[in-house]
Amino acid sequence: MNILLLGIGNVLWADEGFGVRVIEHLQKNYRFPANVKVMDGGTQGVYLVEHVQAADVLVVFDAVDYGLPPGTLKRIANEDVPHFFGAKKMSLHQTGFQEVLAMAQMLGGDPQFLLLVGVQPEELDDYGGSLRPSVKAQIQPAIEMALTYLRAFDIHADFTGSGAALADPVLDMQRYEQERPSADEACRIGDERILQSGAFAVQAPQADGQPSLQVDVDYRGKY
Repeated sequence: MNILLLGIGNVLWADEGFGVRVIEHLQKNYRFPANVKVMDGGTQGVYLVEHVQAADVLVVFDAVDYGLPPGTLKRIANEDVPHFFGAKKMSLHQTGFQEVLAMAQMLGGDPQFLLLVGVQPEELDDYGGSLRPSVKAQIQPAIEMALTYLRAFDIHADFTGSGAALADPVLDMQRYEQERPSADEACRIGDERILQSGAFAVQAPQADGQPSLQVDVDYRGKY
């Protein structure tokens, strides 16, 4: 029986990185049997299909909008899982993973058992930000929830607590937090601050006597 522990999300958008950070903690501190794969799926979307197809048991970690208080941890199992991936489009990867499950099923290789361990995010609109404390506090509980689920399949993990280095050290959460530029050094709110700065002026286009470019747009089939 093949087991896949998969974290999905985008670490660049605060709590959106929850699933990836859970996988990071697992890779650093736990050792699993050979038939268990611990994988950072990031925002790969449909590129994860072959990995999902190969799994008999799939456990997914993610930030999910359950409509609950921030930091709330909740598990969803089997046929109910796809409904929650599409509950609210918080990011592109969620729709993508919903498609992954559908494609795997269409190709006849979807997992027999599926578990979603999701946390209600507190903050998503903070580019370059890390997990908020309420969400970060749920990393270990999410792991315990998954390990309890896996015991039903006679899968047991050894806690090493070694804090082993990641294959790509740039992804390490502690390093990510320490190296984040200050708000004064790097814009965190997008174009709005640039437009407000004195270094950038918005001006209407000036007529220069040159012929302008005209573009015909064909809207047929768009609606």
